[in-house]
Amino acid sequence: MDITDMRSLATVLCAVAFAGVVWWACGPSRRKQFDEAAQLPFDDEEVQENKHE
Repeated sequence: MDITDMRSLATVLCAVAFAGVVWWACGPSRRKQFDEAAQLPFDDEEVQENKHE
């Protein structure tokens, strides 16, 4: 096995890892969790507004 084979193997492994992360992040089972996490900064606005009054 020479360096070219190792580089090819590394490229394939990185492509598989990238595809796995994309599948994990875009999977329908995670959508609700990510939607809730995206709304977290906006949930604190009422609390901060009450502190300034």
